[in-house]
Amino acid sequence: MRLSPYPRLEQLRVGCVQYLNAKPLIYGYGGKVHFDHPAKLADLLARGALDLALVSTFEVLRKPDYLIVDGVSISARGEVYSVFLAYQGELKKVKTVALDAASLTGSNLVRCILAEYHGLRPEYVSSTVCGHPDAARLLIGNQAIDFRNDHGNRWHYLDLGAEWMKHTSLPFVFAAWLARPGTPDMALAAGELRQIKQRGVASIKEIVRAEMRYDATFETRYLTEHIRSDLG
Repeated sequence: MRLSPYPRLEQLRVGCVQYLNAKPLIYGYGGKVHFDHPAKLADLLARGALDLALVSTFEVLRKPDYLIVDGVSISARGEVYSVFLAYQGELKKVKTVALDAASLTGSNLVRCILAEYHGLRPEYVSSTVCGHPDAARLLIGNQAIDFRNDHGNRWHYLDLGAEWMKHTSLPFVFAAWLARPGTPDMALAAGELRQIKQRGVASIKEIVRAEMRYDATFETRYLTEHIRSDLG
């Protein structure tokens, strides 16, 4: 009988975002994982339907009693490429922003960036109810990459990772592994998550070959240059 290399994790209800940027953080894990969008995972974690999930860091601000796994994250030191405000015309003339319903951190970060660094306070609405086809759009993850591929330079893109770095000289952490308070043996589970990350980061070529959603050159660049997986 083959022993699992991640016995503690397999005893927990684990959730993970379903985007390309999370692949190195879950690569090689054979246990059950609930894949979903960040907002949905945050809700499941808050309701007790999950013990541990890779979710938006905004959840730490809303619920500071969550346990944070150190050493693992979805971060960017500059351009993140897949979290941006897409807009047409001049940025200063943006009046309405349609927010990706899947986003928590990006939706709040764009508010801060537009208000603090550009003096803008547009109307924010959910993308599911926005009736303005030319409204600016906050997009994250795979749907953001798909939007770039579909629309190219017909839109302008305010990359939130690059904009944050420009004004603060700091990297930005978009997502991290959070656990419900009281989750037993979290030190062991955290160690297993760091092992998975180390294996995933060392296996980018294999991840790209298996993914095949986008061009291999792009996926490699995205996972090695745009996305950072550490958390100091």
